[in-house]
Order: sequence, then C-alpha cells, then structure tokens
Amino acid sequence: MPIVPDGPAVPRYGGDQDDDRGAARLSGPLFRDETTSAQPRAAAPQNPEPMPDAPQPAPAPQKKSAGRDLGAAIGVGVGLGAVIVASLFVVKAVFVGVIAVAVVVGLWELTSRLQERKGIKAPLVPLAVGGAAMVVAGYVRGAEGAWVAMALTALAVLVWRMTEPPEGYLKDVTAGVFAAFYVPFLATFVAMMLTADDGAFRVMTFLVLTVVSDTGAYAVGWRFGKHKLAPRISPGKTREGLLGAVSFAMVAGALCMHFLIDDGTWWQGLLLGLAVAASATLGDLGESMIKRDLGIKDMGTLLPGHGGIMDRLDSLLPTAPVVWLLLVLFVGSG
Repeated sequence: MPIVPDGPAVPRYGGDQDDDRGAARLSGPLFRDETTSAQPRAAAPQNPEPMPDAPQPAPAPQKKSAGRDLGAAIGVGVGLGAVIVASLFVVKAVFVGVIAVAVVVGLWELTSRLQERKGIKAPLVPLAVGGAAMVVAGYVRGAEGAWVAMALTALAVLVWRMTEPPEGYLKDVTAGVFAAFYVPFLATFVAMMLTADDGAFRVMTFLVLTVVSDTGAYAVGWRFGKHKLAPRISPGKTREGLLGAVSFAMVAGALCMHFLIDDGTWWQGLLLGLAVAASATLGDLGESMIKRDLGIKDMGTLLPGHGGIMDRLDSLLPTAPVVWLLLVLFVGSG
C-alpha cells in the first residue's frame, strides 16, 4: 500500500486570537479543503507543498469614545442650563429652591449608593431636611447661618440614628456627617454668592468657569491626551486635559471678570480661572475616588448621558467656596 503523506498543517494562531478562534477550530473544518457538503473530495497530492500560515488582517484602529451618549448629554445639559438661567435672572428665591432640590436629590443618590454597596445607613431624612435648611440659612444669614445649620444637621444625624440598633452606629453617623458637609454645606456657598448686588452674575461666572474648565479638559484630553494624570483614580484624565482646563478657564475667567463682575479686572479673572480649574479637577477626582471605592460608574441614572445629579455636582461643589472667597477678596461681598 502506498504511503500517503500527511495533509497540510493546521494554521497556528497566537496571542489573544486563540480564545476567539478556539470554537471554530473544534466545530468547523479542520483542513482548508474540508467542507460540510456531501460532494466527494479530490485525492490529496502525493507531494503537497507546505501551506503557509494565513495572513492575519491588521486590527482596525479604535476610535476614541467619550463613553456616553453625547447627544443625550448635550440635550440634558442645555435643558438644565435653561432652567438655571431662567430661575437665576427672574427670581433669586426660585434659584435657591433649585439649589435645595439638587442638594436633596444628591443626598438621596449618595446615601442610596452607600447602603447598596457598603451597607452604610446614613439617615436620609435629617440630611435632606437639614441640607435644604442649610441652603436657605446661607442665603438669609450668610456664613454664620450656614455653620449653625450644619451643626444642627450633624446633631440631628446623631440623634436620628439612635432609634436603631447600635451595630454600625459609628460608621453610619460618620457617613451622615460627611454627606452633610460634602453636599449641602458646600452648595450653600452658591446661595451666599447670590446675596450680592451682582449675585446673579457671580453665580453665572461660577457656573460658566466650571463648565468651561470641564469642557476644556475633555476636549484637549480627548484629542491630545497621552500622559495619565491619576491613573489609579480616574484613568481617563490626562495631564494634557488638565492644561486644557487651565487654559480654557483662565481665558473665560478674564472675560467674565471684565464684563460680568462689578469692579472686576482681567488679571483677577486669570487667577480665578486657574483656581477654578484646580478645584474642579480635584472635585472630579474626589468623587471618582468615592465611586471606585463603591465599585460603581455613576451615582445615579436620573440624567441621561450624564449619570446622576451627583455626577454633575462633583466639580461644582468644591469650586463654590473657592469662587465665593476669591470674589469676596477681589471685589468685596457686594
């Protein structure tokens, strides 16, 4: 009987492609000339040439993606901006109500995620009531009112938690006091800005600079970002994006201080923009640290394309006291 030489060798695949093609090798034809039809096959040649490995197509370059529905994000952002501007320049008290609502929703998102992911039961009722009262007290009585409301809210958290078993008391009240400071107390500085004669323009400057800083970081980082800023906290942030935030915010600050703020000068705007870029970036990183500890991507799903309210307040909250203080130092309390 003549000896038939072995058929063509099976192509070998390397690296990560093994996992993707394993099932095809087990279930599909083993050799190139095998088919699933019942037609007879031609006899194999006596001296076949060795078949080279099939060339692998080069992987298609991946396009950068923002990771969110950009259209929905823009639509929601424009809608929120319209509500804020309308309430800000029509009746100041209405805008204070908008701040209070945002604070209550933000507290609900934060306490819900703490309970879901860590089993921490920060009492929401005293936090929501005290947080709203804190914003109103800051608008009516200034910094003194805000501090008094903060102290009373912390006390209410301690007392409210006493109605439940003592297990976990310390971590629950600690989280509650942290939430009271992080969300409503920092938001109170926005209400305090509003009390000046040009308060609406001060708040508008604060909002514009924060949004411009975030936009500059995103635009420059998406296009030119190569060097990670804080990879263990937020892998998407880059040093190039930070430079973009600083540049955009400084230019916007110079324009806002010159055209919107009474007695403001362009060089004060440059310093204000620099400070806003720093505080907004730190605020974003701070909430990223919280979300990484909780093992979540977003604090909520209330705003399509954005996540939750807290995902929009992350850079605004720590920036509010910075802008309030610098404006007081530059042009007075109004």
